[in-house]
Amino acid sequence: MLITSRRAVLGSLAALSLPLSARAAATGAPSPVLLKAMEGTATPGMSAMVIRDGVAGPELVAGIRRMGSPEAVVPGARWHLGSDGKAMTCTLVARLVEGGALAWDTPLEKLLPGLAAGMRDDYRDVTLPDLMSHRSGLPENHDDLTYFATFYADRASATAQRLRYLETALKDAPVGPKRAKPSYSNTGLLIAAAAAEHATGKSYEALMAAEVFKPLGMTSFSFDQFGARGEPCGHVDGRVADRLEDANPRMFAPAGAMRFSMADWSRFCIDHLKGERGQGRLLKRDSYRFLHTPQGGGKQGFALGWGAGPAAVGRKGPVLTHSGSDGNWNALVVLFPETGNGVLVATNSAESMGGDKASVAALRALAVDIAEPAPPKAT
Repeated sequence: MLITSRRAVLGSLAALSLPLSARAAATGAPSPVLLKAMEGTATPGMSAMVIRDGVAGPELVAGIRRMGSPEAVVPGARWHLGSDGKAMTCTLVARLVEGGALAWDTPLEKLLPGLAAGMRDDYRDVTLPDLMSHRSGLPENHDDLTYFATFYADRASATAQRLRYLETALKDAPVGPKRAKPSYSNTGLLIAAAAAEHATGKSYEALMAAEVFKPLGMTSFSFDQFGARGEPCGHVDGRVADRLEDANPRMFAPAGAMRFSMADWSRFCIDHLKGERGQGRLLKRDSYRFLHTPQGGGKQGFALGWGAGPAAVGRKGPVLTHSGSDGNWNALVVLFPETGNGVLVATNSAESMGGDKASVAALRALAVDIAEPAPPKAT
């Protein structure tokens, strides 16, 4: 079983300049940029997309969809985004706040009154912004793997499963004081989703489809971890990740367990880029800015569903970033709201096969043409 997650990409990385191949992008032929990024790794395939001035370019692809098969990755395939889906969960919550179903300052014991009796006192007054910016003090995951494994065979609704998980997770001792140094927590996003479900009487999955995906025309979404026949497969430890325990249980979706085409992922990212200018479809300008602002003060840190900072991959910001992985896939995003530019990258393997390294290499290369170099750090 894999309950891993990727933190926001906030560091300054040296840029690597490589030429883009417009012809390859237009025809679906292997992208030289991505082929170069995959060198020295065992990742089978990858995809990328560049956004310029709020418009997505053609999808770049390279490699194969599945080990042991000669079938090449083609544009339009769906990729597992891992924790990059957290920004989508936070956007849903913001929609519900704007609509009056939720409020940013409601304490957890009132957000989920059915769990209040059993939760630790440490968590009773944490709020949605605390939960979604990793400042609640909650551990990353409930670490009882035997208990976690019971969700693979659970036939209850995903909503009921989340409540069962949280009933136990909210008894976990905090890893640090709330509203202090951030501590990355998947559990916090599961709580936010459960609060949305309690407030509306609808499942998280139905809410995401109606409130986020449908308004943006995102039709490729899937909560199925393994996908349909013929789609790219995740890989781990030199094999296809097709065992039940390779993926996270379906109740884990709010923390990052959704699959999309690159074009649909770009639609969500473009909406956030335009939202800073008051042109987003989902939220008011102030709501986008709230989601994009690091909590706790400062110019760099965890915002709501995003990492936010003054620079990333050696390019000048401000930037919104995140990375995602369930151990079988890797996905990275960096957005530059002031210019409306960004880069999205996904691979069908993660750390064990170098998907993370290939993703970072591609991100560095593709960001060169869309953002100014970051100024050197003072010595």
